[in-house]
Amino acid sequence: MNRLYERYSDRAAFYIVYIEEAHPTDAWQMAINVKQKVLFRNPVTETERSQVATSCVKNLGIRIPALVDDLNNSTERAYTAWPDRLYLIDAKGQVVYKSDPGPFGFDAKRLETELARLLPQTATMQSGQPEGQ
Repeated sequence: MNRLYERYSDRAAFYIVYIEEAHPTDAWQMAINVKQKVLFRNPVTETERSQVATSCVKNLGIRIPALVDDLNNSTERAYTAWPDRLYLIDAKGQVVYKSDPGPFGFDAKRLETELARLLPQTATMQSGQPEGQ
């Protein structure tokens, strides 16, 4: 995703939205999370959720700007985003691509195909010449 962000961020707004914790220690925990020491309880305050989101972004090396869903999970409910999902929304506000749920439906290659289809190349890229030549 970082690669897509770097390639298309001049023509599209990218955001990661941290929604409710998929594998909190006080609910359903995965062995891989224990092994990798990715252990968070389900946040009960906005501050806690922001802290967990910040930790995840940092630990995963995500360079895309991150937003945090509210404790009512409004974004997750509106977009059926749990546990994770990719969306591409056009300039008119229409969803033009919605991946299957992750992690198996998380298809960055398909998202890239849709981005390339929707977004015109920059003038530099269209001409095949660097700017100023």
